[in-house]
Amino acid sequence: MNKRLGSIALLSLAFFMWGFLTSLNDILIPHLKALFELNYTQAMFVQFVFFAAYAVLSVPLGKLVFKFGHKWSIVLGFFITMLACFLFIPAAYSSLYAFFLFSLIILGGGITLLQVAANPYASLLGNPKTAASRLTLMQALNSLGTTVGPLFGSVLILSVAVNQASHRQLVESIEKPYLILGSVMLILGLLFTLFPLQKVEGTMVDKKTKAHLDETGYKYTFRQKHLYLGCIAIFVYVGAEVSIGSFLVNYFERPFIGGLTAAQAAKYVAFYWGGAMIGRFIGSFFLKIVKPPKLLSFNAIVAMILVIISISSSYSIAMWSILAVGLFNSIMFPTIFGLAHRELHHNSTYGSALLCTSIVGGAIIPIFQGVVADYLGIQIAFIIPVICYGYILFYGLYGYNKNISLG
Repeated sequence: MNKRLGSIALLSLAFFMWGFLTSLNDILIPHLKALFELNYTQAMFVQFVFFAAYAVLSVPLGKLVFKFGHKWSIVLGFFITMLACFLFIPAAYSSLYAFFLFSLIILGGGITLLQVAANPYASLLGNPKTAASRLTLMQALNSLGTTVGPLFGSVLILSVAVNQASHRQLVESIEKPYLILGSVMLILGLLFTLFPLQKVEGTMVDKKTKAHLDETGYKYTFRQKHLYLGCIAIFVYVGAEVSIGSFLVNYFERPFIGGLTAAQAAKYVAFYWGGAMIGRFIGSFFLKIVKPPKLLSFNAIVAMILVIISISSSYSIAMWSILAVGLFNSIMFPTIFGLAHRELHHNSTYGSALLCTSIVGGAIIPIFQGVVADYLGIQIAFIIPVICYGYILFYGLYGYNKNISLG
């Protein structure tokens, strides 16, 4: 079997699984909100602790990847996520919200390591000119995971009504899915251990160069304007994407929006993430014929318009316009990552770690949206993603340029 194709196939499983686990948080939020009688701000701490791991761990994990390579970093990432999944079982028995948050911190750490190792590996695994297209295709498989995750969660988690179920039923609604997922992560970790991944250029350097990079790497890398503006773009993009996904179930439960039960609403969340999946498959083609900054700018404009339509309407128009945002989210992360990560050469691992640190937007922006939802209402709170897409438009028009002048 061709080693490069084998590496891509295994890597696609990693992208799929961390997408699956990440989107399952959207299902966990309304379940824990009802179980512990939380307000929107408190419920958003699920996303806060999960994505905070990116801010705390991305840089040190980037050094770990630089030292031990992509393969063993990915293996360790799988085993950490396995541990986190198994921790959800005692958390369910304890009935402590803090225990769930602790498990989510560990889960976020494992997925952070997978991202820091796998994103640059996918980018470097082939022709640099097609890196954005290749990464978009990988992200499409990630989106397949985020599409299947809510359906999985709606059946095994939200099918149990919190106010009608016994304690044992509530425990089983969390125990079973995370026991299955922990076992899958164990199997994938063992597969990556046994399979010889293809080595890529851009990370392995001689001792003299390595010593220089260890001394100046992050400082030098972050001085690249297109990179640090890209970090902000990743911050607001992930924040917007996660904020929208986190509120969909509660949003569709509103009588003037969908009037759905939590289990019914969870199935519609799959359309949001499914749109991103379809858009990434389509986008991997268009990125070969349209310049990435132009496609990014176009998608940002359409996403802004769709969210504004949802804010200013009701019933099916409000529902389907917000779900359609997923289609235009599709190419944003891989395109921003590719534009910000380009021409970093031996600093590529440092750049990846800084960009992954910026995923902490998924921790912070949902909290802001939660505060707005508590004080002004859930519908008007979607103005937060509109602001985020406005910055992404700026990055697609100007910020990606390595020679941009900010003074």
